[in-house]
Amino acid sequence: MNVEEFRRTLTPGSLQAEYFHLLSDQASHCRKCAQLAIGSEQLAGGGGVQGLQRGTKNRPGLVIETTSKYCEKCGKKTRWDRWTGEFQQSNSASGIPESLQKRVFEHYGYVDAIEQRKRQAHELTVDHRVPMERWGESEENNDANMSEEDIQRKFQLLKKDSSGNHNLLKSRACERCVKTGKRGYPMGVKYFYEGDEDWPAGCPDTGKEAEEGCIGCGWYDVEAWRQSLNSQLGS
Repeated sequence: MNVEEFRRTLTPGSLQAEYFHLLSDQASHCRKCAQLAIGSEQLAGGGGVQGLQRGTKNRPGLVIETTSKYCEKCGKKTRWDRWTGEFQQSNSASGIPESLQKRVFEHYGYVDAIEQRKRQAHELTVDHRVPMERWGESEENNDANMSEEDIQRKFQLLKKDSSGNHNLLKSRACERCVKTGKRGYPMGVKYFYEGDEDWPAGCPDTGKEAEEGCIGCGWYDVEAWRQSLNSQLGS
């Protein structure tokens, strides 16, 4: 795929199309300046940089290098993005059918994993235990009839309401883990029910085997993390 072919896969006028127009020169661009030029402050998320990196089932992802350096226009250190000119295999989500979402809600009794509060469906997010950054390839289709065991193994519920979005907090922790090799921990409680803060030596960064590196992190399985911590405290 070349630049023009890739450009045609993007929705004209979309945030991704606008940012790709800037990145297509393969120069380094200050993200803050780009946000002002495009008129959006959402460049970091799935509609911007992450979405371009991940790709979709219909197009590959982009290899984008992100660094921090001083911007003369902003007068401070900012994030800079540069497309290397390379494409990579997409690792997009296949989507969760509405009927499967309902089954996940019912499996967990509409209770979010962190605050353990029963919520309305619109206040919950079906969270993949393994973050997209670790998949390495596009997700297989989510079978609406998957077993209860597979639902338990693959998903948990996190809240998203007016007071906070725990799925977003997890995403940021996972992004830092991918970048630094240091695993995150919910609510600042530095505890791991298996392993420690460091991504396990010898564990691949992406692919199906990468899940082994997530096990033990509270963000991967909040309930297992809480039960283990309570056990250590004698609760």
